[in-house]
Amino acid sequence: MLPNPAVLPAPPSRAPDVQDDFSGPLRADLWVDHSLPHWTTADRSAARYETTPTGLRLRIDADQPDWRPEDGPLRVSNLQTGTFSGQLGSSVGTHRHREDGLSVRTPTPTQLLWTPPAGRVDITVSATRDDGCMLAAWLVGTEHLDARHAGEVCIFEIDADAVGPTTTARSGVKAHSDPKLVTDMTTVEIPFDASKPHTWTAIWGDGQTIIGCEGLIIRRIPQAPDYPLFLMLDLFEVRPPGGTYPKTATLHQFWGWTD
Repeated sequence: MLPNPAVLPAPPSRAPDVQDDFSGPLRADLWVDHSLPHWTTADRSAARYETTPTGLRLRIDADQPDWRPEDGPLRVSNLQTGTFSGQLGSSVGTHRHREDGLSVRTPTPTQLLWTPPAGRVDITVSATRDDGCMLAAWLVGTEHLDARHAGEVCIFEIDADAVGPTTTARSGVKAHSDPKLVTDMTTVEIPFDASKPHTWTAIWGDGQTIIGCEGLIIRRIPQAPDYPLFLMLDLFEVRPPGGTYPKTATLHQFWGWTD
């Protein structure tokens, strides 16, 4: 359980700089419905999703291809707040999260739809309970100004088999190629079933990252990226295909403030 949790700071008194209740067509001014499309091809990066009365349901479908053939089994439906890549065949692009030869297969234009260098996000989600799946929310360095701007705030990673009357999630900061950061990830237990709607928060800037859930602080980390970040909301299937499809998770609400 959460050790002596503290209450999260209140949101800024001003209106959010961006917000979405996912009630209508996907907003092209805020979201790209592909997962890191520059490292793969459009048919493999494209998200599967549908609008429901309670929000946007991300889906993994039976016929959905692996994100990259060499990464299988790994299928993903993702929304992200922009794109950046270098030229075809280069190793330049957002989130060089692997060291096994990522290169640009689909050059993408630079889209900076929402890229806060510091701020706050609140995200209400219902995690998946489908076998082999994971729901995640990340803030990742865009890298469009500098390849060292690669750090990540991992708001949460929730495996389906970790969801029950209580839920465990991974949370923290990942350095990737940022020499100023140190990876600091841990597993936290939250005292409820995360497949029900609940709200996560990340607040970062001035050398500190705070991550919270349902109004309580679960991580306070004395470091933070200090450059533009894309928000990524991901549903993954990370095991060989099997079971009932579609496999789903739901995005209900999103609010963002830029400092």
